[in-house]
Amino acid sequence: MDPSTAAALPRGTLRSDGPDATRAIGRALGRGATAGTVVALVGELGAGKTQLAKGVADGLDVRGVVNSPTFVLMNEHVGRLRLYHVDAYRLDDPEEAPAAGLIDERQADGVVVVEWADRLAGWLPAERLEITLLAPPAEPWVRELRWEAHGSAHEQLAVSAMHAP
Repeated sequence: MDPSTAAALPRGTLRSDGPDATRAIGRALGRGATAGTVVALVGELGAGKTQLAKGVADGLDVRGVVNSPTFVLMNEHVGRLRLYHVDAYRLDDPEEAPAAGLIDERQADGVVVVEWADRLAGWLPAERLEITLLAPPAEPWVRELRWEAHGSAHEQLAVSAMHAP
């Protein structure tokens, strides 16, 4: 990517004071999501990716339990829009994504949340909202969410949702 293009990407940082606040941010994203929304989550184990995904599900009015699909790689949930919850943790190579059914044209009619999105390098759609969750070592429950929007729809979603909680 051209450095001047990268500098032009809308981005920001948000602080979460705990799991409930992280879910509230996700809920705001889910409420604002439209068909074709892709939320790409990056962060270490325990950073809050699943909490954020649970919030998105809640904002989409998904009923039932939403857990990280680590062993099955993707769960599909019914809500206001269909939620495709992907966990790429177990992928050794991004080329495994299409073979595992993680990249699918039917997802365009729903919302896709990808945990460990950095493991799908090259397979994520150009238009997406990337959120990196960081845990400062001195504050065990605090999370810093750094977001970067790719595409105008995801920029609008990020700006409205990241200021909603």
